[in-house]
Amino acid sequence: MPLRSDPLDKLAIPDGTTVEEHDLVTDGDVFVGARSTVEFGVRGRNVIAGEGVTFGGDIEAEGDCRIDMWSDIAGNVLVGQDAYLGERVHIEGQLIVSGDLDIGDDVNIENGFEANGWIVIRNPVPTIVFLFIYLSQLLRLGEEEAAESVLTELADGGEPEDEPVVIPRNAHVSDDAWRVSTPATIGNECRLHGNIRAESIEVGDDNNIFGSLRGRGDISIGKGTQIHGDVTTRRGTVSVTEGSRILGDVACEDLLLHDGAVIDGSIRARGEITQVRDTEDETTE
Repeated sequence: MPLRSDPLDKLAIPDGTTVEEHDLVTDGDVFVGARSTVEFGVRGRNVIAGEGVTFGGDIEAEGDCRIDMWSDIAGNVLVGQDAYLGERVHIEGQLIVSGDLDIGDDVNIENGFEANGWIVIRNPVPTIVFLFIYLSQLLRLGEEEAAESVLTELADGGEPEDEPVVIPRNAHVSDDAWRVSTPATIGNECRLHGNIRAESIEVGDDNNIFGSLRGRGDISIGKGTQIHGDVTTRRGTVSVTEGSRILGDVACEDLLLHDGAVIDGSIRARGEITQVRDTEDETTE
């Protein structure tokens, strides 16, 4: 995660992420930007959400869980370590915390809570505000390496191979559609349900996406990936890599079609259609 970039400036789905019976499941952390709606439940290592986030199911965090103010969870919250709840958070189910609980004013937990550690009732500093203050102070002292280390530890938890799920601000994620106004990146070996709507879309290898892809900019599809729907971009290039398959139509400005790629539907390209041979990176038109 670059130090001077916004960590919530894109939709990022890491390798191996799946949607299982209305739960978003990942081995790494989950970051959700403010005022987003996630109609799934979420299972991950650490779960961190900004203010005004709505979850449509349970939250299961192996590590910590930090939910900022005015958020709503339509299920239970199970936390393996510590939990931080901002003021006026609403949990329709039960809260179970193996570690400490830091809780704000007017938090509503309909089915009660259990915490094995300390319980502190106050208003925790919102997650994004806390990080901004802390990192700003480190940068002011010239401690860029320390700030970079904090971001790396937060995002990776000491295990760089597990990248986080990042859902940007004001996103809407459901079985029907993943709607964001930012670029979207999907890793390898993911299984997702819903139409992807983003500024641009980059899909890795060996994925199964049960929905269409639609973007304003470029869309690239990696090897062995199947898209069970249409692929559409307003002004960008669609690149379909060898071994991938689109079970629908393609509409774009330009199309790069690699050897061995399959498009079951019709092709509408306003510009050029280029056949790409991958053996020696030879390209013929």
